[in-house]
Amino acid sequence: QVRLVESGGGLVQAGGSVRLSCAASGLTVSWYAMGWFRQAPEKEREFVAVISRNGGNIAYADSVKGRFTISRDNAKNTVYLQMNSLKPEDTAVYFCAADQDTILPTTSQAYDYWGQGTQVTVSS
Repeated sequence: QVRLVESGGGLVQAGGSVRLSCAASGLTVSWYAMGWFRQAPEKEREFVAVISRNGGNIAYADSVKGRFTISRDNAKNTVYLQMNSLKPEDTAVYFCAADQDTILPTTSQAYDYWGQGTQVTVSS
């Protein structure tokens, strides 16, 4: 059974930093493209970042480029999202997801497995 469990969310002031973790079980993260998405209240889920299976390709949404960094620890079977210089508009539930078929999937429909999400709230 595949499980993706996000952690690390919480309340942070604008300008602060948070690191999210996505611990996987039932799959090997190095065999999947691993992505992060977010969904704010009354908004659609949007792409944030993705790392390819071999780790050689990474993509970010324009809104987070230069502030967020996605990484992966194969030994821990965990994916991370380091978020710096946070803004109130980054407030959302953050989800990690896994896709086996696409090199750098940026649409939610491409992903096969999803976590339950972790809330990040950025206060101004």
